[in-house]
Amino acid sequence: MAVTGNAVRVAVLPGDGIGVEVTEAALGVLGKLTRRHGLGLATETLPAGAFCYQATGTAMSEETFRRAEAADAILLGAMGWPGIRYPDGTEIAPQLDLRFRLGLYAGVRPIRAIPGVPLALAHPRAQEIDLVILRESTEGLFWSRGRGEVIEDREARDTMVITRATTERLSRFAFRLAERRAQRRGRPGKVTLVDKANVFTSMAFMRKVFSEVAQGFPGVAADAHYVDAMALDLVRRPWEFDVLPTENMFGDILSDLGAGLIGGMGYAPSADIGDDHAVFQPSHGTAPDIAGKGLANPTATILSAALMLDWLGSRGAGQAWSDAAAELDAAVDAAFAGGLVSAEFGGAGTADVARAIADRIPG
Repeated sequence: MAVTGNAVRVAVLPGDGIGVEVTEAALGVLGKLTRRHGLGLATETLPAGAFCYQATGTAMSEETFRRAEAADAILLGAMGWPGIRYPDGTEIAPQLDLRFRLGLYAGVRPIRAIPGVPLALAHPRAQEIDLVILRESTEGLFWSRGRGEVIEDREARDTMVITRATTERLSRFAFRLAERRAQRRGRPGKVTLVDKANVFTSMAFMRKVFSEVAQGFPGVAADAHYVDAMALDLVRRPWEFDVLPTENMFGDILSDLGAGLIGGMGYAPSADIGDDHAVFQPSHGTAPDIAGKGLANPTATILSAALMLDWLGSRGAGQAWSDAAAELDAAVDAAFAGGLVSAEFGGAGTADVARAIADRIPG
């Protein structure tokens, strides 16, 4: 799917809890930015999520899915709620349905230290943290979602699936991403596969396919790391890593660890990208404990919107979209470097954080 700069349509799925609050805040900032750059952006808000399931019996209707599928991009808040579950006890998670149904195999999770935001690590090099966890989002252990089995109430089984086709696509995506980052950062890129190849046949296979793909990218360093060692090294020396492709479950876990290094989930954006579609959303959940209190940090959603603008620019919307993305990233940095403090650290709430970032956008 290619887009044109004259009429770009974004499907907005605010979801549940703080998803609604941070989405509203991000759209306000996005509105100022798009007006400044003259971007032809149209949004359509669609219902989906746990409360949608509670009200209608369907977490995401087929009409909502088709309208989202037809959009040029999807901006999602957060979905799920502790007291609302499917009959089998599993979480209401239409965001996972979107990943599987749209083939969004590349879960891009940037982990970057933002100037002025308190960091978990006291080491002076923590300010250099700038890596991307690349979570494969359509198979791995998550392949078993809806397919697990309980045998005679004595054991339960879930199956992990790793395919050559998806691993090749993920690996190529990782190396191309490292190439682009190398141009921006002015130093060679590096891709480090995160696996458990010493134990699981599927992981050894994943490493084999990754190594084959790496041969086609001689300008990018390639390495592999066991997931337990990576959990350690993301605390010991995260500034040494660049792009980290990994299996679905491992990526889910490590991206939360990474968010903890840079101030918390409120600073962790994400994108789920496929060959034809993409969903952009904060890495956090619906946070029932603060929902409705105006305390949610919208920064991750705003940074996810920047990822969306840049992706749209790369898909044919035009350079102005990528320029707007860079300006939005810069506005976030400038706001926090200038003294903005979010509610996690005893500071501003949702609306004030969004306003402070928007104030850094000229015009």
